[in-house]
Amino acid sequence: MTAGDRPARAPISDGLFYLLAALCGALTGVIGAGFHLAVDTLSPWPSWLVAQFGSGVGTILLAAGVAAVALVAAFVLTRRIAPEAAGSGVQEIEGAMEGLREVRWRRILPVKFVAGVLSLSSGLVAGREGPTIHMGAAIAAGISERLRFQTAELRGLLAAGAAAGLAAAFNAPLAAILFIIEETRKQFAYTFRAYTAVIIASASSAIAMELVGGTAPQLKLENAEMPLSMLPAFLVLGVVLGGVGRLFNRTILFMLDWTAKTFRKAPFVPALVVGLVVGALALVLPQAVTGGELLIPGLVTGNLPLMTLLVLVVLRFVGAMVSYPVGVPGGIFSPMLTLATALGLIFGLAVEALLPTPPLTGAAFAIAAMGGLFSATVRAPLVGVVLAAELTGGYALILPLIVTCMTSNAVAQALGGRPIYELLLERTLRLSGQAVPPSRGGVSAPIGADDGPRP
Repeated sequence: MTAGDRPARAPISDGLFYLLAALCGALTGVIGAGFHLAVDTLSPWPSWLVAQFGSGVGTILLAAGVAAVALVAAFVLTRRIAPEAAGSGVQEIEGAMEGLREVRWRRILPVKFVAGVLSLSSGLVAGREGPTIHMGAAIAAGISERLRFQTAELRGLLAAGAAAGLAAAFNAPLAAILFIIEETRKQFAYTFRAYTAVIIASASSAIAMELVGGTAPQLKLENAEMPLSMLPAFLVLGVVLGGVGRLFNRTILFMLDWTAKTFRKAPFVPALVVGLVVGALALVLPQAVTGGELLIPGLVTGNLPLMTLLVLVVLRFVGAMVSYPVGVPGGIFSPMLTLATALGLIFGLAVEALLPTPPLTGAAFAIAAMGGLFSATVRAPLVGVVLAAELTGGYALILPLIVTCMTSNAVAQALGGRPIYELLLERTLRLSGQAVPPSRGGVSAPIGADDGPRP
């Protein structure tokens, strides 16, 4: 279903529209809760293997084989049934809200759920937020199709469904609302009606998820207000993260293109190879795999040495770059937040070595880095501030967060950076043979159609 021209029909009442937004949010919360529970239930499989067979070389090889089978199965399922379900899905929703993409909800929902569970539980360095956002929008598309919504109604409910998906992923309804308003500012029909629907869907999703026993990452971190004298350090952190965010985006796009070109004749190979590696690492070095959101509290409180944090940064960065192009469902939020946490802790150690610092400085820089890297890559600084504060409970750090996020966003822009989902959508349009609208950089000749997954 596209968000293009719809059959002429009188608009539904505001009350009914809000009720449908609440229904969409509740369904997304329930499905999101089931998704989380499935991933959380299957993810401890490496520990089960160790308990059954010990921690020898044979068990490591077995773990590599298990993860490889799971990832290849997720890849085959995605590629054959719903190639648009690969990757995050956020760019697909933005494209649908712009009338450029179609939300084929009947195939997206099952593929995103099943393949997403397989890929995330295998240990892939990817996040749960991409699948839940896409599934939330798919639920909205199904409701819209049933009721033959007009274009404005469809786009409004798609936005509400996407917000509900993000709220279900992190139990962060306020950040989800702001994500739609700031990240999809080019597509979002900013009316009071659509805005209210997004709020209702986000809240109902969070409520439904908790009622059915869903679990979001527990990222609450002990933190304290930083004195004004520390703000220049957060500004410097923002400068660093602006450059890292630019590198993050460019590397993802490069790896997507390189993977598609290199493995055109054997597109399953990346899933096989990455599966073997993450499966082995799940036993040898578990901190290097999975989305990483569950690692964040331990990183902050673990007092890890500088060299360990540096190695972790390299491994997490490389893991995210090779995982996203595999062609299976998975988001980039969680890997980005984990990478940012390690970078913030490294920066905190450097500051502590140079200056006298107050207690909990490391945690403060880690929280600020989460928002700063998000702002530099997604280019949504307000969401970066609120998301970091809402996830970690770092409300006392609002001012340092603002300084870090605004600085990183400005530096990324000065370096020529663009929002990652905007870049991914343009790539998707080119790969599908569609011309890129002039507002997105001009009309571009197609470079191929249906030639592989389009994360």
